[in-house]
Amino acid sequence: MVSSVCSIGCSSNHVRALRLLLASPHHVHWPLQEQNTVVQIDGNLVASSDYNLYEAAGYWLKFTNVQGLTFQGGQLDAKGSALWECKAQKTNCPDGARSLVFNDAKDIKLKGFTSLNSEPFNIVIDTSSNVQVDGLNIQSAATSPNTDGIHVEQSSGVTITNTYIKTGDDCISIGQGTQNLWIEKVTCGPGHGISIGSLGKSANEAGVQNVTVNNVAFSGTTNGLRIKSWERSSNGFAKQILFDGATMDNVKNPIIIDQHYCPHNEGCPTENSGVKISNVVYKNINGTSATQVAVDFSCSASAPCQGISMANVQLTYKGQPAKSSCEHAFGSATGTMVPSSCLQSSSSSNRRLMAFVSNN
Repeated sequence: MVSSVCSIGCSSNHVRALRLLLASPHHVHWPLQEQNTVVQIDGNLVASSDYNLYEAAGYWLKFTNVQGLTFQGGQLDAKGSALWECKAQKTNCPDGARSLVFNDAKDIKLKGFTSLNSEPFNIVIDTSSNVQVDGLNIQSAATSPNTDGIHVEQSSGVTITNTYIKTGDDCISIGQGTQNLWIEKVTCGPGHGISIGSLGKSANEAGVQNVTVNNVAFSGTTNGLRIKSWERSSNGFAKQILFDGATMDNVKNPIIIDQHYCPHNEGCPTENSGVKISNVVYKNINGTSATQVAVDFSCSASAPCQGISMANVQLTYKGQPAKSSCEHAFGSATGTMVPSSCLQSSSSSNRRLMAFVSNN
């Protein structure tokens, strides 16, 4: 059953497994000064289908306080379908274990491996810096709950390139405190698209800034390029975001900002979202929408979206120009615009903000 294995967590610079059943969570903790370790998977790492074995830990594989580590090759199969079935039929199921987690990590490379059937998230990059993700294949069923492909939070200098993601939730989710993130040549579908957020769940939250999404493709997804925030007060923000080059194929919400996020209408007071969204650029985006409204900017009345810029957008619905919808969204559009822009000018924005301040 097991061939040529150096146990996960050993001191060797190369960790190899042709096939290994990991029936318990594995937490690898190396000092920052021990660098240039390669975890090479030559075959499959397989989880138990008994999801209760991992619930207490909340992860399957976790690397903490590591530097200069490369994780590459092979396949991780988390066997999450049993938990998905439980969640589809019951209300008292565990949250599940994230497949591969990096905390407090630096100078990390994730290359050329496959992640299958995660219980919730496939890959989590948290409180880490200088992480290169390249050439991954991530797959979970379209109906699998909370199976985000890659989640980045409280991290900087992360790049995600040449990666295929099929999942039941966000292909890539971008959480609070993320900055200097580069995403390029990512194919997404099925899934919920590339999402910044949800932001603003807590009143005091680090913002998101300097995010570039370049040359990506979406097929049959719920969303394409999305920014979302909770409908509650917050000092969070999302700024300096560039979406440059995206192809949409039958996507329900190709371009969307949703500042009214409130799952099940629970836990949201009557106030508006306080997350400030500004300096967001959408350009060179084309394809087909599965709904009539292809561009939807539903921004907050108390923190309107500022500095939205659009250029060369062509989105159709059933062979006809799609529609756009704007609420408290201010900016400008140039070049080809299908649908027509509904953004209000910045001068209107300033007047609106002054009115809001004077009335409150």
